[in-house]
Amino acid sequence: MFTEAASLTVAQARATFADVLNRVTYAHDRITLTRRGRVVGAIISGEDLELLEQLEDARDALELRRAIAQDDGQRITAAELLAELDAENATP
Repeated sequence: MFTEAASLTVAQARATFADVLNRVTYAHDRITLTRRGRVVGAIISGEDLELLEQLEDARDALELRRAIAQDDGQRITAAELLAELDAENATP
């Protein structure tokens, strides 16, 4: 019923949820869920989720290091920021 890169409709996944969960858990398949021909979600293993979260954390850390490296130390108050935004919005 499933292939390595399986894709099921939401209705199919609902009807065979136990089988889907077993394939994801034990065979490490990634199942995409579609509705009206469009991908609306995916079911992945807990291991894949942990890996995805680690990758997101690493990306976030890299972006933080880049932002820190580009920081010129200049700060403005919230009131100054609001005044700047008001001035930009007032300009036709």
